[in-house]
Amino acid sequence: MDKNSKRNNNSRVSHTEANSVDAEKEKNESQNNFVELLPAEVTFKIFSQLDIRSLCRASLTCRSWNDRIRDSDSLWKPHCMTVRAVCRREIDDDLESGYSWRVILLRNYQKSKVKHEWLSGRYSNICSPISLPEKIMYPMDADTWGEILEAELER
Repeated sequence: MDKNSKRNNNSRVSHTEANSVDAEKEKNESQNNFVELLPAEVTFKIFSQLDIRSLCRASLTCRSWNDRIRDSDSLWKPHCMTVRAVCRREIDDDLESGYSWRVILLRNYQKSKVKHEWLSGRYSNICSPISLPEKIMYPMDADTWGEILEAELER
């Protein structure tokens, strides 16, 4: 019985030590995370300097960065307005539907890249569908294809 008592005391000590190690580790991670230490306005200013790719990568860093970036419409809006230059109708429709700026960007970013390529004439001299780079093609609605066709006819 005395052996069991010692074993239980040892397991309590090791459990307590483990909790203290976990608490210390969590404290150190928190101290190294400027998002939690700095005022929201300062972290917003830092994150607002990032391009789209860097902003997405930063959101993968840790949960607190993801929460701060994901929930900040004002971080996504400027990038979305850049996409709007190409996909005005699509962006406006998504805004009317109540989507957040982040979701609007996710819905329209790839489409804007492809549409911009078409409208700028990159694919004007394509002789067959085989010549199109399939990996960047994105499904577009009839109105978008209409805009592309109009641009091609004007060339």
